[in-house]
Amino acid sequence: MNKTELIAEIAKKAGLSKKDAEAALKATTETIAATIAKKGGKVQLVGFGTFETKKRPARVARNPQTGKEMKVAAKTVPVFKAGKALKDKVAK
Repeated sequence: MNKTELIAEIAKKAGLSKKDAEAALKATTETIAATIAKKGGKVQLVGFGTFETKKRPARVARNPQTGKEMKVAAKTVPVFKAGKALKDKVAK
């Protein structure tokens, strides 16, 4: 499912126009992104999952083509952890 199909499905299930569904989806994703971008920011949707950030430490990696070692800097990345209800629904 792509973004357009998701918007159409949201509009159908919520009884909204596609324009309103798109605005709601955009507001949701922007709010989640802005919240987790803050230090220690976390968005928890009970039954669905948790959006947060995780720090990855610096490490030494290897270029697969040349075999040469290279340093990879530490960075913060977004992560999603599925909730129990979502895991159970997918497992069915």
